Amino acid sequence: MPNIKAAEKWAEQSDKRSERNKSAKSRLKTLFKSAVESAGADSAAQVESAYDKAAGKGIIHRNKAARKKGRLAKALTRSSAAPPKSAKGRGARKK
Repeated sequence: MPNIKAAEKWAEQSDKRSERNKSAKSRLKTLFKSAVESAGADSAAQVESAYDKAAGKGIIHRNKAARKKGRLAKALTRSSAAPPKSAKGRGARKK
């Protein structure tokens, strides 16, 4: 426990901020996963906006927001362009 009264307040403020940031980060992860699964352009725009807002507030670093937005775009193009995989495993290939 801190000896200085102001340090006690700093610790309390830090706990509040970390709790708020933790819930925001969890929400971002959920939004990202749902957008990848749904593969919709409107949900992707919503996720990108959420990452920009989080980076603006300092919840996540701006480079992390950019990286996540890039990975989301890549996942969406991959899911829309790729045909569905067959159910066959590795044993079906020729030797």
